[in-house]
Amino acid sequence: MSSRGLILAVIDGLRPDALERAVADGTAPVLARLMGEGVYVDDCVASFPSVTPVCAASITTGVGPDQHLIPSMNWYHREERRYVEYGSSFAAARKQRIARTLGDTVYAMNRDHLSPATPTIFESLDDEGLRTAGTTYLIYRGRHTHQPARHSRLARFATSTFFRESVQGPGDLFYADIFASRPMGCRSQLGMTGVRDQHSGCVGAELVATDEFDFLLLSLPDNDSHSHKHGPAAQVESVAVADRQLARLADAAGGVDQLLDRYGIIVAADHGHDHVSQRVDLLAAFSEWWVRTPRDSGIEAEEIALGLAQRSAMIYVLKSDSPTHTAERAAADALRVSGVDLAMLLGSGEARVLRLGSELRFAPGGDLLDAHGRGWSVEGDLSVLGMKTADGMIVTPDYPDALRRIWSALNCSTAGDVLLSAAPGAEFLDWGGSSHLGGGSHGSLHRVDSHGVLLWAGTGPDSRSAREEWSIRDVAGLVREHFNLDSQVPADS
Repeated sequence: MSSRGLILAVIDGLRPDALERAVADGTAPVLARLMGEGVYVDDCVASFPSVTPVCAASITTGVGPDQHLIPSMNWYHREERRYVEYGSSFAAARKQRIARTLGDTVYAMNRDHLSPATPTIFESLDDEGLRTAGTTYLIYRGRHTHQPARHSRLARFATSTFFRESVQGPGDLFYADIFASRPMGCRSQLGMTGVRDQHSGCVGAELVATDEFDFLLLSLPDNDSHSHKHGPAAQVESVAVADRQLARLADAAGGVDQLLDRYGIIVAADHGHDHVSQRVDLLAAFSEWWVRTPRDSGIEAEEIALGLAQRSAMIYVLKSDSPTHTAERAAADALRVSGVDLAMLLGSGEARVLRLGSELRFAPGGDLLDAHGRGWSVEGDLSVLGMKTADGMIVTPDYPDALRRIWSALNCSTAGDVLLSAAPGAEFLDWGGSSHLGGGSHGSLHRVDSHGVLLWAGTGPDSRSAREEWSIRDVAGLVREHFNLDSQVPADS
């Protein structure tokens, strides 16, 4: 087992070009140092849908949505006959009811929705007796019980109203102002945008200074919210903020050299970002259908439910004499909407990928190999995914790792019957009618928001060539390998 600790810093939505610009203009000196001494991957592939809850679950478990069961940002819970909303926007949260959105995001995502069959990195390391710690991150499930915090007036207010239940997390958990393993004087204003990175930097610096962990997940989410508001081109500013938090940890250790003497460091983005120039109103497009809405008590005539999640969406078939036909009809109607790029559904043991007028079908087990060595059988119009084949290999440059990601998403038991991916520049309105028009967004299968940063120093392989293609699913393996643990990830993940 490694005698050196490990820090996993997740910079939400970090695009490789933004990191490279920040390094070039000198506003990210710590990240520049890590890039210079470590290994940099500029095309690490997100899960699909490439939204934060799905990708956070993949980073912390090492598997896709078919196994971790977090299907999207907004989805329909078939058993409970209701929508689950993890905070697409304040308007969407109000539509679903604020208290329910908070409960789903803070409690149910980890306790009820995340599969108990897929251990998180916190659980794996806790089981080995390692000292684990984490700042505010959507997936925090570990083996240690944490009661709501009472350390400040704001914490006492929050935990006496919405947040009264305990959670299972890492050994030390600092989640907004809701959970705090000990008083530190670090405040996040209940996870307010623009304060979260500083809260993580404050907590991380204190933990480094007092040598309180073997593994720390340092969540730096403000880059994502900054990019949503100001667009991907503005990420250089928020990368500089994230870098300053890493500098606080380095200062607490005595400098970057001393930090790297004590810890290996992994920096990962969960996804990328695309500039939004078009709003897609999917609810209006299905005006001729009976659509379940968040406030419906359940009308017998309802045909479908819509999971609306930024640059991705899902259609659930609720009531139909022929569910397959209904799914096909819904996919066809969706593809007629400007801004919808692809529709995906399962049929007869294979995945079907549709673009208006064209179709590609595939299934596992054929002779064509992807970058991960998995075999696929493929039929139909290869241009749907811009697919090229040569020497028995599949390449899909515009839709990285397309077949594995689509297959995993479609085979997630909590996902919709039809999955939609928006065209570059387009974004679906959420249930509150909100979008990020003029700003940035993500969620699609396309490379513009599927490629993110992966960087490591003082840990991991010596070269990016250790894998043909890197994915956020590989992050959990890097963490477990650092501590010489078995991967605990199924071979077909």
